[in-house]
Amino acid sequence: MTSAAAIDWRRDIEAAARRIGERAPNFLRRTPLWKLPGRALGIEVPGVELWLKLEHLQASGSFKARGMMNRLLAHEIPESGAIVASGGNAGIATAAAAQALGVHCEVFLPTVSPEAKRAKLRALGATVVVGGEVYADALAACLERQRESGALLTHAYDQAEVVAGAGTLGREIEEQGGLPDAVLVSVGGGGLIGGLAAWFEQRSRVVALEPERAPTLFRAREAGEPVDVEVSGVAADSLGARRIGAFAWDITQRQVRDALLLPDEAIRVAQLWLWKELKLAVEPAAALPLAALHTGAYAPREGEKICLIVCGANVDPASLA
Repeated sequence: MTSAAAIDWRRDIEAAARRIGERAPNFLRRTPLWKLPGRALGIEVPGVELWLKLEHLQASGSFKARGMMNRLLAHEIPESGAIVASGGNAGIATAAAAQALGVHCEVFLPTVSPEAKRAKLRALGATVVVGGEVYADALAACLERQRESGALLTHAYDQAEVVAGAGTLGREIEEQGGLPDAVLVSVGGGGLIGGLAAWFEQRSRVVALEPERAPTLFRAREAGEPVDVEVSGVAADSLGARRIGAFAWDITQRQVRDALLLPDEAIRVAQLWLWKELKLAVEPAAALPLAALHTGAYAPREGEKICLIVCGANVDPASLA
């Protein structure tokens, strides 16, 4: 695997944006950047402006659409199609990209994945295999199957094309609103924060947010290297990677100063707040930025422009009742 430090990430992100725009122009949505005064989300610090990047409005329901399509377009896809292990969102995005390109897709899911995500995968025509308690178990089964089938492996977060594809989100934010002072982003395996930090570099403060029960980046920082962690909790289906990705680890070591942990209760409260107050139906992973503000884990500065990445909407609506 190419070292992340050897990659010109801004060049690759620009290339990803061109590739997707030229070869799959109708696949990605240019999702809204919704600018609100801080008080609209319960923040009373004077002059704070909150930018909600509504990436959950992608047709596949999450930011993953960017990286998965970029990965598929960057390679010749064999007759056996594409294959991916996922907590749900990467699988849905890969299946949607495969459907758009007219190729087969096989998706391996852990048992923690909700039925709503499995149903969406089947509706996209994917072959769905469920087994193992967490994402790492599904990945092991996926890799074994890929060796047999020769399908193009799309990793949920730890491939250069996937990270660069995610980075197009940062490029889009800058096009729409300029540079925010801070970007609050949820972390699972790290593809999203890797892409955003690679794009913004030190021009904006990118803040990593993780559930207390799925602290892959936080524990890696404590250990000085990526380590396996036990994962569980309310956001485990989306943020349930056991180890931070190699690309994300390298990029965040150079570009991200802050890694914060949030309790499940605060994440759930923020998820329900987004639905009840703003009518945004999002999954728990997308609620971490608001939870960080509401709990004070991230303390806004006066006049700060803060971008909240609302990353996914593959949620059972009944869970928001």
